[in-house]
Amino acid sequence: MSKKYKNFKKIIVLVLLGITTQITAQRTVEKLNRGLVAMRLNANQVYVGWRMLGTEPTNVSYNLYCNEVKITETPISTSTNFTHDVTSNGTYTVRAVINGTEEPASEAATVWAEQYLDIPMQIPPGGTNVSGSYTYEANDCSVGDVDGDGQYEIFVKWDPTNSKDNSQPGYTGNVYIDCYRLDGTLLWRIDLGQNIRAGAHYTQFMVYDLDSDGKAELACRTSDGTIDGTGVVIGDAAADYRNPNGSKTSTSTYGAVISGPEFLTIFNGETGKAMATTEYLPARGTVSSWGDSYGGRSERFVAAIAYLDGSKPSLVMGRGYYTRLVRVAWDWRNNTLSQRWIFDSGTSGNSAYAGMGNHQMTVGDVDGDGKDEIINGSSGINDDGTKLYSNSLGHGDALHMTDMDPDRPGMEIWQCLEEPAKYKTNGLVFLDAQTGATIWGLPANTDVGRCNAADIDPRYKGYECFGSAGVKDASGVTTTTNFLMDCKGNLISNKKPTQNFSIWWDGDLNRELLDSNKIDKWDYINGKTVNILTATGYSSNNTTKATPCLSADLFGDWREEVIFRKTDNTSLRIYSTNIPTEHKLYTLMHDTQYRTAIAWQNSAYNQPPHPGFYLGVDMAAQTKPNIVLPSGNLSKDDFSETISSPNAVVYPNPVNHSFTIAAKGNFTFVIHNTLGQEIWKGKGENELQIKDKIVTPGMYIITIKTEKGSSVIKLIKG
Repeated sequence: MSKKYKNFKKIIVLVLLGITTQITAQRTVEKLNRGLVAMRLNANQVYVGWRMLGTEPTNVSYNLYCNEVKITETPISTSTNFTHDVTSNGTYTVRAVINGTEEPASEAATVWAEQYLDIPMQIPPGGTNVSGSYTYEANDCSVGDVDGDGQYEIFVKWDPTNSKDNSQPGYTGNVYIDCYRLDGTLLWRIDLGQNIRAGAHYTQFMVYDLDSDGKAELACRTSDGTIDGTGVVIGDAAADYRNPNGSKTSTSTYGAVISGPEFLTIFNGETGKAMATTEYLPARGTVSSWGDSYGGRSERFVAAIAYLDGSKPSLVMGRGYYTRLVRVAWDWRNNTLSQRWIFDSGTSGNSAYAGMGNHQMTVGDVDGDGKDEIINGSSGINDDGTKLYSNSLGHGDALHMTDMDPDRPGMEIWQCLEEPAKYKTNGLVFLDAQTGATIWGLPANTDVGRCNAADIDPRYKGYECFGSAGVKDASGVTTTTNFLMDCKGNLISNKKPTQNFSIWWDGDLNRELLDSNKIDKWDYINGKTVNILTATGYSSNNTTKATPCLSADLFGDWREEVIFRKTDNTSLRIYSTNIPTEHKLYTLMHDTQYRTAIAWQNSAYNQPPHPGFYLGVDMAAQTKPNIVLPSGNLSKDDFSETISSPNAVVYPNPVNHSFTIAAKGNFTFVIHNTLGQEIWKGKGENELQIKDKIVTPGMYIITIKTEKGSSVIKLIKG
C-alpha cells in the first residue's frame, strides 16, 4: 500500500457486541482517466470520444483540443464525442468545464487508422502429455488498472487446446494468466501449475481493486506448483494430484484433480507476486458429498465481486450448484485476507438452496439497502451471508439481471432453466430480483440452454426478453418455439435475434447483438439481424457459447468495446465504436453493478454485463453515481474497517464493549439510534476510544465531522 494512500486513509475500528461497520454513503471505485480515443473515419474526418466520469456533475461540459488548439467554439454539453473535420492527424486532449471553470487537460490521444487497437500476445509454448499434444489459445480476459494511472491493463487467461469439462476424462496442459499493457508489454505471467485443471469450470479469475488502494489485484484458486509472476512457487513444486487411473474414453476420474490441497491466492496486479495464500473455501472435502464420485459436481466453481458492506468490494468464491451449493465471502484489506462469511446449502436450515445455482452468479443491490446481494440463479444470498430466497426452479445456464421493466420498482431477472419438467416450472422465467418470485414465464419441458435480454426494439419500453423453448409430447416429439417478448410478458414475435451476447455500439439507446465475431443490429420491422461489424480473421471463444474474450466499456464514451483473439492467437484486437451519438451518459465502469459484472464475466458460462439502472429507450435522466475515488480528503473518501489479527476472522467480530474512532485532525461525532435519539456525543483528536457504551441491541448511526467534511456510518449489531 502506498504512503500517499496511508496518509489519506481515515480508519474506523468498530467492534461492539458484534457490531460491525457498514458504510452506505459511497462506493469506492477506480480512478479512471478520460479513456480518450481518436479514430480516422475517412480522409476528411476524425471521430473523438471520451469518458464522462462518475465523480462529475451531470451538467459537466467539455472543451476539445487538437495539437493544444481548442477546436470547439463552445463547450460540448450534450455528448462525449465529437467529429472533427480535418485531413491531417493530430494529438487530442479534452478538458472538463465545471461551473464555468476549465479543468486540467486529459491524457493525450493520437489517431488510430482504423476503429481498433491491436495488442501483440506472447503465446505460451505448447507441450505433450499422456493425453497428447496441445497448443494455447487466448481465452477469457479481464481488465484492471494495476499501476494507478487511470488506464486499464488487460489480463489474459491462456487455455490449452486439450482443456476439459468435468465430465470428460483426460490430462490437460497448464493454465496461464498474463497481464499486458495496451502497447503489448507483458508485465508478468502466472503458471497455475499441473494441479489446476484447464477448462471453463476450474479457474474463475477475479480482477479488481480489492483493497481500494487505487491498484487492481488478481484473485483465483491455486494449488501446489503454482508459480507466481515473480517466479516464486506456491507449495510443493513436485506434487502431482492428477489421477492416472480410470477409463480414457468415458466419464471417470482419469486426469481429474479431485485430491490434494487447494488455495486461494491474492496476487499483486502490477508484479504478479503472490501476496497472500490461504486454504481455498469452500473446501472439496469428500467428493461424493457433492453428488458424484468423479468430480463432475465438486469441481464446479464460480466467482464474483460484490460490495457487501456498501462501500468496498469483497471477493465471493463459490463451489457447486447442481447439488450442494457453497459461497464464501472474503475481504482483502490492509494486506490481510479475512473471511467475511460462508453460506452452505448443507447447513441446517439451508437445504432449499441445494441445486439452486447456475453456471454463473450475478451481483447487485436487489433490496435497495445500499449493499449487494449474490444471485446464484434460482436462489439469492443476502449481503451478510444469510438467506434471501430460494424459488425451487432448479439449475440454469444463463442469467440476466437489471432494471428490465422501468415501470416496476427494483430489478428483474430473465433466466433459462435446464430441468423445467423435474421442477414443474416454465423453461424461461421473468422474476422479481429481490424475492425470486415469478412474474411471468414461458412453458418448456426440455433443457433451455440459452437466453438473452436487452432493449432491442424502441417500440416497447423496457427490455425485450428472448429465447427458445422446447415441449416434448407423449410420443417423444419435441416442438421448439422461438420467443421474443416485451418486459410485460407480451409476445412481440416468434422470430428472435441471436442470443449469445449483447453490446451497446451504435448511436441510439438500444443494445446491439454480439455473437461469435460479429456485431448485429436487430431489424425489428422485418424480424432479422443486420450486420454492423465482422472481425474477419478474429475468433470468439468457448465453442457454442461463441463469447468474446471480453466486452466492456474500456474507453471512449459510455458505449462498449469488444475484445477478440486473432485466430492464430498472436494478438488481441479491441474494437471501439466510431459512430457518433447524441446521448451523454456516465462511463458504465462507474456503475458498480456493471463494473462488478465485468469482473465476473469470465466465471464459467460467460454472460453479458448489465448496469444497476434501466439503460434503454425512454430511460429516465441519469443521476450522478454514489461513488468515491480511492484517495482524497474526508469529504471524498470513505472509512474502512481494519482487522487487528493477521489471521482470517469471521464477521461479525467477537463481543467487545468498546470501539475506537480514528480520523485525521480534530473531529466531533454524534451517535443516534434509528429513532433519531442522541445516544452519545464526543470530540477527539486523531483518535478517541469509547468504552462500555451503547450496549442495547439494535442499529446506530454515527456522524463524524472534521474541518474537511463529514461522513455517516451505520452500525449494525451482529
